[in-house]
Amino acid sequence: MTGPRRQDTRKFVENLSGAGKSIAVLTSGGDAQGMNGAVRAVVRMGIYVGAKVYFIHEGYQGMVDGGDNIKEATWESVSSMLQVGGTVIGSARCKEFRTHEGRLKAAHNLVQRGITNLCVIGGDGSLTGANLFKEEWSGLLNELLEQGLIDEEAVRRNSVLHIVGMVGSIDNDFCGTDMTIGTDSALHRIIEVVDAIMTTAQSHQRTFVLEVMGRHCGYLALVSALACGADWVFFPEMPPEDGWEDNMCQKLSENRSRGSRLNIIIVAEGAIDSQGQHISSDFVKNLVVGRLGLDTRVTILGHVQRGGTPSAFDRILASRMGVEAVVALLEASADTPACVVSLVGNEAVRLPLMECVQITQEVQKAMDEKNFDEAVRLRGRSFEHNLSTYRLLASRKADSELPNVSTTTNNLESSFNVAVLNVGAPAAGMNAAVRSAVRVGITEGHKMFAVNDGFEGFHKGQIKEIKWGDVGGWTGQGGSLLGTKRTLPGKHLDKIAEQMRIHNINALLVIGGFEAYMGLLELSSARDKYSEFCVPMVMIPATVSNNIPGSDLSIGSDTALNAITDTCDRIKQSASGTKRRVFIIETMGGYCGYLATVGGLAAGADAVYIFEEPFDIRDLQTNVEHLTHKMKTSIQRGLVLRNENCNENFTTDFIYQLYSEEGRGVFDCRKNILGHMQQGGAPSPFDRNFGTKVAAKAIQWITRMLKESYKGGIVFANSEESVCLLGMRRRAMVFQPLAQLQGETDFVHRIPKDQWWLKLRPVMKILAKYKIDYDVSESGQLEHVTQVRPKESDFSACI
Repeated sequence: MTGPRRQDTRKFVENLSGAGKSIAVLTSGGDAQGMNGAVRAVVRMGIYVGAKVYFIHEGYQGMVDGGDNIKEATWESVSSMLQVGGTVIGSARCKEFRTHEGRLKAAHNLVQRGITNLCVIGGDGSLTGANLFKEEWSGLLNELLEQGLIDEEAVRRNSVLHIVGMVGSIDNDFCGTDMTIGTDSALHRIIEVVDAIMTTAQSHQRTFVLEVMGRHCGYLALVSALACGADWVFFPEMPPEDGWEDNMCQKLSENRSRGSRLNIIIVAEGAIDSQGQHISSDFVKNLVVGRLGLDTRVTILGHVQRGGTPSAFDRILASRMGVEAVVALLEASADTPACVVSLVGNEAVRLPLMECVQITQEVQKAMDEKNFDEAVRLRGRSFEHNLSTYRLLASRKADSELPNVSTTTNNLESSFNVAVLNVGAPAAGMNAAVRSAVRVGITEGHKMFAVNDGFEGFHKGQIKEIKWGDVGGWTGQGGSLLGTKRTLPGKHLDKIAEQMRIHNINALLVIGGFEAYMGLLELSSARDKYSEFCVPMVMIPATVSNNIPGSDLSIGSDTALNAITDTCDRIKQSASGTKRRVFIIETMGGYCGYLATVGGLAAGADAVYIFEEPFDIRDLQTNVEHLTHKMKTSIQRGLVLRNENCNENFTTDFIYQLYSEEGRGVFDCRKNILGHMQQGGAPSPFDRNFGTKVAAKAIQWITRMLKESYKGGIVFANSEESVCLLGMRRRAMVFQPLAQLQGETDFVHRIPKDQWWLKLRPVMKILAKYKIDYDVSESGQLEHVTQVRPKESDFSACI
């Protein structure tokens, strides 16, 4: 799928051999879901490149104590680890490692095993300790030499210690990465609780105060408030203004007067007021009861947030980071500083460890000085975007203060009519996006219209004004409450133009999949004939298939991935205690293999078949032989995913029958077609938050475009730039003219011509124990993969 190999821009894997090297992996500090996925990736990637890999049990304590705490890992020792929460190899606080004597003991234990490459998974304290250990390494070796515990040859062989860190923390409190391992899973636990609480709160007209973790960082509180549409949120980086007690109670009272049967208030455990005084959940409860007399309950989530299985996002993040960490260790030279593997936008990058630690420490310094704006800036772009979206949604004035928006815009340049519609198949998160768009639009002074049933409802006149209260509680609803159809507008352009004229629609926000993309192209192409279409139009990708050009991710795809991952976990568990079994699972996606590939990586699949990577009967034979060899060892279960349109001849039934026949006597097979369950269910925290943020950004763009194109009492916009798609590209959210995206589109198969996630397939295959050749780019990303037919000897040594 990539171009020719270029020697000047890629380093071949032969130059990154791990032969003769030893790598140790440890988890330290508080546990976080996904740590096991990172450990698994380090072990398997390390073994793959020919290195010895060691577990260090119980974190730094195990390194200091040595003995059986440091054990060599095998390929099989990390099997069935991916879906387990916490950390299988244990974690412990270690006061002794903070002392020079403790670090001397740790160095001796590592030297005895020839370990000079250390992968540390933990928080900023754990990573800071690792960096200090690296800086002292030479001195520690000299002390061990002077004490006669090691010889000069040992000093020479182990002269340099390489350190690579990965951040495992549910608080997402480390600067330099948009997400830390465990954060997304913690958000899943919080949102599961909030969704459950909302049902009982509505039944009894209650107010619930939820306390979430976040002693020094408010990320969990902030994002969960966005994801559930909380009425109020408290967290350290944004202390409420003086008089907040009156403001909060007034807002809660107004919501009740509009018919709301519940209120949700989220409090981070480290929340403070403007004077630096702690705001507790009990204080908030007593305030609400005392001022308003509302039936109020407190729920403290506590360590529930650390528990449970890791989400699909955390499994994928941990796997990518673990592989990247091993590549970074292999590439390190004697003068390479310790680095941390981070996620920036949608890219895994390496950053200097201590620079990130110093910025993280500067956040606390800024907070101590009550410079909260600086603290937010230091937290990074992701935190800033979440906070700006929350402020936007929370800035609504009382109804009497809102502008009186009429159906014309002749007298009020800041007031326009904006229509919102969903097009294509339903995707979880659509409703969160609609809610955000409606409320931000009203805040910006617009009159918002909802179009039911997509373009089909548009031409039938199914259009009505939608107000602030109409979208209450929409964030947690799956599917599309507006209704959605796949119908394209082409045959009804005249009627759609008429409806836009009747309702004086000045801008369109279309939320949907490939049909939404095609529909806006048709509307923009008809501008010469219908002046009604000469208005700003923007599309937000929302489809489980994630097949829209111009965006790395679409609303709904994360929820679908979690559905696939959860189902695969249950399916594999169903074979627990039985004889060896292989499951063949068909996923959605049309011709796009995103769900199958990324779902396979998250579920630990042995093979994934997709349209973008053509395969023939020889590849199928190789995969069957590969799985047969694995089943002859200690592996009990196998998992094969197939994208629904990957090949018209090699159907799910064909692959099932092939595996069944070739595996006869070694394993039996079962098949499962996941179908529309991938489109259903409540949206994941990621999709709720993503939909909320992109819709807010889209409405702000619409506001700007309307003001720029409002002349002579009318809105007129017919440039390419006035019809855009808002998508996430690598590290940023960008508006891209649809006309420019046509060259990036394979219209026959309804997929982008270039898809970033194809780079994850080498990772998936390596972690599934395939013998492959690959290249590594300058950034350390695996670029090219060629599958090699296995030999019996490849499996006998578990390499």
